[in-house]
Amino acid sequence: MDWKPTVMMMAVVIMYAVLNVLTKMAFNEGMHTTVFIVLRLLVAALFLSPIAYFKERKSRPKLSMEIFVYLFFSALLGASLIQWLFFLGLRYTTATFASAFNNTTPMFTFLLALAFKVEKIDVASRSGAAKLTGSAVGLAGATVLALYHGPTLVGAPSGDHLAAGATHGGARRWAVGSVALLGFSASWSLWFILQSKIGTKYPALYSGTAWMFLLSFFQMAAVGAATEKMSLLVWVPRTALQAVTVVFAGVGSSGLGFLAMSWCVERRGPVFTTAFMPLIQIVTAGIDVAVLHEQLHLGSVVGSAVVVVGLYLVLWGKSNEASIESKLPPPSHSKPGWDEETENHSSRIVQRV
Repeated sequence: MDWKPTVMMMAVVIMYAVLNVLTKMAFNEGMHTTVFIVLRLLVAALFLSPIAYFKERKSRPKLSMEIFVYLFFSALLGASLIQWLFFLGLRYTTATFASAFNNTTPMFTFLLALAFKVEKIDVASRSGAAKLTGSAVGLAGATVLALYHGPTLVGAPSGDHLAAGATHGGARRWAVGSVALLGFSASWSLWFILQSKIGTKYPALYSGTAWMFLLSFFQMAAVGAATEKMSLLVWVPRTALQAVTVVFAGVGSSGLGFLAMSWCVERRGPVFTTAFMPLIQIVTAGIDVAVLHEQLHLGSVVGSAVVVVGLYLVLWGKSNEASIESKLPPPSHSKPGWDEETENHSSRIVQRV
């Protein structure tokens, strides 16, 4: 048995968990959300652009105006908006809580794919029933996460922390963070729908992603210039932790993490790769409690468990459906839609924020 993909995905899980905690620590030191996103996107674009140039210089399609427009909205939806919403939610909640919403993305994607008629479902089949049930269970878990806090399970509440949580302002911040994270999941799912089109029009994995990071950098830089103080000090990391977090996010998460997951998808498929995502929350929770001394609440545990159950139901349905389709004779002509090639392409460009 080839253990390399498993070891690779475990390394990716640890890397993303560490990133979530580092980012929370950088925010606690006062780093601006928009500034962090802009710097991270710049580092990611500088890291991936030469790789894309040399790897795909002979196979890269011509960049037409139509493709550029698609890439622009892909950057807006898939990098700028989702990162802003995720990090807003992270700032107002905890790293463990924010990580839980990553697991809701497959459910949102499936439901939106149904709405946009890029995926069909046969409720009578086991695969269709599993995907539909898993989506309902996952959304129920997300609702529990957003609305139910519950008693503290781990981490004795300090006086300041308890006072902050008891005030209207503390509750309001948690509510704003929850809504932002729900918006993050929905936006990322919409990006997958858009990516299904881009994957067929511009099948250059590395170049398309490099373009996405570069365009997102300009988008968020414009937002930052309009909202943040135009002082050079604001745009320069003030501490070593902030600088390390920016480089780690750009090179590690968006760069090496993307390449590692792409390799795993090619070796073992998208379902195998996605199945490791819930482990990010578990590792994050351990680091969160041990390093940041954050509290772990009953609502987060129950909601996360329900979301993970829904996630694996959806993944099982997709895997079983793909297995059945692989045994069928090939169709005489292709039909547009959410086919396996599109799903593979979208899954390869998964980037965890």
